[in-house]
Amino acid sequence: MTDVVTREPPEVRSATLADIPGIRSILIEHGNDGPTTIADVVGPYLRHLVTTARALVVPEGDRLAAFGATVETGNGRHLTDLFVRTDRLGTGIGRPLLDRLFGADSPRSTFASDDPRAMPIYIRAGMSPRWPGLYMVGPGAGVPAGGEDLEIEPADGGRLSGLESAWTGRDRPGDHRFWTSQADADPFVVLDRGEAVAIGCGRARQNSPERVLDRLLIRPDNDALGPIYAALRRVARGGQVLALVPGPNPAVRPLLEAGFRIHERDTFMASEPDLFDEVRLLPNPGML
Repeated sequence: MTDVVTREPPEVRSATLADIPGIRSILIEHGNDGPTTIADVVGPYLRHLVTTARALVVPEGDRLAAFGATVETGNGRHLTDLFVRTDRLGTGIGRPLLDRLFGADSPRSTFASDDPRAMPIYIRAGMSPRWPGLYMVGPGAGVPAGGEDLEIEPADGGRLSGLESAWTGRDRPGDHRFWTSQADADPFVVLDRGEAVAIGCGRARQNSPERVLDRLLIRPDNDALGPIYAALRRVARGGQVLALVPGPNPAVRPLLEAGFRIHERDTFMASEPDLFDEVRLLPNPGML
């Protein structure tokens, strides 16, 4: 007779601010955190998740074995992070943690890394691959022509949140407060003859000199290319700029032809096919 080995479900609890050093140690193991040579980006991001989102950890003795978080986007629940300590991979921690993070909520979405272990767990959790997310980097001076007639002016989080709510019905004031408070943040509104047609925010990277177009949302009835090009030039400040561009976005080919390159890629996964407009949203990679 063969004994059946059963695994005890892992302990899962809410993350606290005191857990952040342990969480960062897990992220470092996966290459998602590192030296702060320019500005600390990861620390404020984790503090935002722990204090405003559904953030959970798996404690194990005097350390944390795993961390995950989800945010409510107005269109569903989005998984921002799911990391298991490297020496605990394959031990039955990830799936129970994921189930707790999503609960019964649907629609649901996430970005899956190129790690082949990531996508199967998300498919089993009810999500399907929808499109590649391309991390594109290039010189601001090389952005294709277009959008030069658009004006850009600074804005605060309240204005950006109000415009997003008016355009999409999604109300995310807390997330906009975070985006506009990041390291060397540059929140702005793109105007066409005085009317707002896009909102965005640039920021610094943690340990690389490129500026990041952290998020850009274009008004649903507006052409996408002009605001995308104008925003990239704005955020670059004459140097290099990095942005997450959905694979189906019409800017991908012109940017490649202009000298931009694909630095990394993720796969956007979702339980529904049309949760977001991949033409008019250049998403924040963690929180959409």
